[in-house]
Amino acid sequence: MSKVLATTPKQDGFRMPAEWEPHIGCWMLWPERSDNWRSGAKPAQHAFAAVAAAIAQGEPVTVCASPAQYLIAREMLDPSVRLVEMTSNDSWIRDCGPTFVVNDAGAVRGIDWKFNAWGGLAGGLYFPWDQDDLVGEKVIELERDDRYAPDFILEGGSIDVDGQGTLLTTEECLLNPNRNPDKSRAEIEKYLCDYLNLEKIIWLEKGVYLDETSGHTDNFCRFVAPGEVVLTWTEDRSDPQYAISAGALERLEKATDARGRRLNIHKLVAPKPVLITAEEAAGVDKVAGTLPREAGNRLAASYVNFYIANDVIVMPRFNDPADDPAQDALAKLFPTRRIVSVPGREIVLGGGNIHCITQQEPLGRRLLRMAGAA
Repeated sequence: MSKVLATTPKQDGFRMPAEWEPHIGCWMLWPERSDNWRSGAKPAQHAFAAVAAAIAQGEPVTVCASPAQYLIAREMLDPSVRLVEMTSNDSWIRDCGPTFVVNDAGAVRGIDWKFNAWGGLAGGLYFPWDQDDLVGEKVIELERDDRYAPDFILEGGSIDVDGQGTLLTTEECLLNPNRNPDKSRAEIEKYLCDYLNLEKIIWLEKGVYLDETSGHTDNFCRFVAPGEVVLTWTEDRSDPQYAISAGALERLEKATDARGRRLNIHKLVAPKPVLITAEEAAGVDKVAGTLPREAGNRLAASYVNFYIANDVIVMPRFNDPADDPAQDALAKLFPTRRIVSVPGREIVLGGGNIHCITQQEPLGRRLLRMAGAA
């Protein structure tokens, strides 16, 4: 059984590593709810299986599926993917799963944040979310790691770190009163600094236009190396995204990281607006308490929502002219990793993309375990 710790990672010398640091593997949740995924979630399941297979080219993958879906998932997933039984409300493990932290000796611990489905009863996306709120604890328990359990609501997609003391986030999300209404900006910053071992927080105002997560930074602006970020961009000044991205660019150009470096900013041009078709909308069950999918609604499609595995980068494609330039840009930013693209439309129909449905687990000293040592 993992031990629940009363201290903070900062007190204990633990930090959140950057995503490009070595992983022991990647965690995912299997989609099944018909009020978020069309056609009984079958198209989404094929999309998730493709993502899992792509990541498995670069590191081990574990998918968690409900008892009712276990045999279905086992048949659809690549044989190299480990499958475990776990109950959840939906499949966004980036947001409901744990954040792992490491120390200089290579020990790994988990942070089990509170989760309220992106806003609880004041704008959240579905009800209930009780099983999602247990996912972090369950994953940490499976790994036999010690666990931090702060009384703090945080989704993993709302933050991004460089592993050297700097964090990116948005005011739109973390200062939203439907997350931690009893905490001031200064108190929120203290939680982030104490639990992720930070020295600098770079606040952007908003995220991708109409992002139903309240502007998660993992869909908008992320670190790709110390002092290097990618930013969702559009050259269309009539698009509401332009003003949001231009405002972020201005803040980023003025910012420095925890080590005093100015940021090198790489613009990643977004696909043309992705709209829900009538057929897609009709395939999603309408249920009270779940955000409906309506024909013509714009989705928050972005190439920034990629996953960094040990040996590959897995990015979404949208059958758009911007697909290939985005892949070329990522290839230049990650010259030691192979870029693998998979169709992202079915995932974004559910409200996120590849980064949102994945959660990395750092390697730490687990190299010993992988090698079969005691």
